[in-house]
Amino acid sequence: MAAPFRLRDDGIDLFVRLTPKAALDRLEGVETTADGRSHLKARVRAVPENGAANQALEKLLAKALGVPASAVSVVAGGTARLKTLRVAGDPAALVKGVEALGGG
Repeated sequence: MAAPFRLRDDGIDLFVRLTPKAALDRLEGVETTADGRSHLKARVRAVPENGAANQALEKLLAKALGVPASAVSVVAGGTARLKTLRVAGDPAALVKGVEALGGG
C-alpha cells in the first residue's frame, strides 16, 4: 500500500478524498483505490461552495496534526473530491501525525 503523502523538504503533500455536507467533521483513515493510490478519507459539514469545504478541511487537518491552520493549504484538486494538501512543518513529525490518523 502506498502512503497517502509525499515528503517534501519543508513538510508533506497529503492526498485526501473529501466528502462535503456530512453529518460531522471527521477523518476516517486511509483508503486505497483500484490503481493502488492511497488517500486519507475526510468528511466535513461545510458545503462545497466558495471554498467553504476546503477551508473546513484545512482546519480539520491542522487540528488533527497539531499545526497552525496557516500551515495547511489545498494545492491541487480545489473543486474535485481528490485533493492534495500541502502541510508545512517538520516532515518526520508530520509523517508520525499522519500515521497516528491511520495513514501509514
